[in-house]
Amino acid sequence: MLVELRRTNDVAWLTMAEAILRGEGLDPVILDAASSVVDGSIGAGPRRLMIARPQAWMARTILEALDDVYG
Repeated sequence: MLVELRRTNDVAWLTMAEAILRGEGLDPVILDAASSVVDGSIGAGPRRLMIARPQAWMARTILEALDDVYG
């Protein structure tokens, strides 16, 4: 089962967060990335950063540290 870590339309933040989580050995998934393309928009719709429930605690801890650094 996947749990949602963050919902945002900040693609730069999502890319950075995904790379950092993968670097820590976790397996995040970004959902809804294609929905804005289907709707014909310019990426205005939020995307969801998801992770498997057993990895959620570690991922949230990492993202809290990331938020402290990059605000």
